[in-house]
Amino acid sequence: MTENTARTQDMTVLVTGASGRTGSRVAEAARAAGLTVRAASRANGFDWFDRSTWAPALRGVDAAYLVYPSDIGAPGAAPALGGVAREAVAGGVRRLVLLSARGQDLAAAAEEAVKASGARWTVVRAAWFMQNFSEGPLVEGLRHGELVFPGGEVQEPFVDVRDIADVVVSALTSGDVYVGRTVEVTGGRLLSFRDAVAEISAVVGREFSYVPVSARDYGDQLLGFGVPAEEVASLVEAFEGLLDGRNASVSDEVRGVLGRGARDFGEFAREGAAAGVWGA
Repeated sequence: MTENTARTQDMTVLVTGASGRTGSRVAEAARAAGLTVRAASRANGFDWFDRSTWAPALRGVDAAYLVYPSDIGAPGAAPALGGVAREAVAGGVRRLVLLSARGQDLAAAAEEAVKASGARWTVVRAAWFMQNFSEGPLVEGLRHGELVFPGGEVQEPFVDVRDIADVVVSALTSGDVYVGRTVEVTGGRLLSFRDAVAEISAVVGREFSYVPVSARDYGDQLLGFGVPAEEVASLVEAFEGLLDGRNASVSDEVRGVLGRGARDFGEFAREGAAAGVWGA
């Protein structure tokens, strides 16, 4: 057994958002790598909005994966992430990996809050998740035959959240290699939202349509679904920036970190179709 392997097997990592899209995969990948995982969610006593829950969750862990609920550009993200990071450092937990959003100007304050905490930080900036098509609020629309979204015809390098998780765990278990670094993770090719829906249609064998709308019109829909107005406002601002083509380029950092290429959207779509995600 090598020294690095021994350190990995002794490492306990706190995973926030452990029941969510990325956190659940980070927890799975961490366990597969031999880490001990402490899942953090409201269900087991961790609450981003209750400071009294932070120290107990962090006690006795060696590292933490931080993902803010809703959106990293939300108004409360920077204070909460900075507060948890400072609490971690004060308790001796200095190794932190933060999930951020590639190209999102509103994420800067949250990133800086974590960096300023004194932590040995890594920021993982991710492109739009492939799993947003298979999990979460967009899925129901697809099951009914259409995706209504403010994506226009811009191209995105959609990334599989399993690749994000593998990069996070590699950052946590590679010593100081990724400390103080920002890693951008994307898929290996560019697709528009229309292209993505067409690839899903092809493997499901059912025609789905894509209906582009403005960010503000989409915000009005979210308000109708009961999403709080403050959260909607930040999402609309984020969409108006993020979905302007600024992310229409591919990074090869998944390969750089993991030594393999990123998972392809076609693979994701075939797996989702086989699982019956979008119906028959």
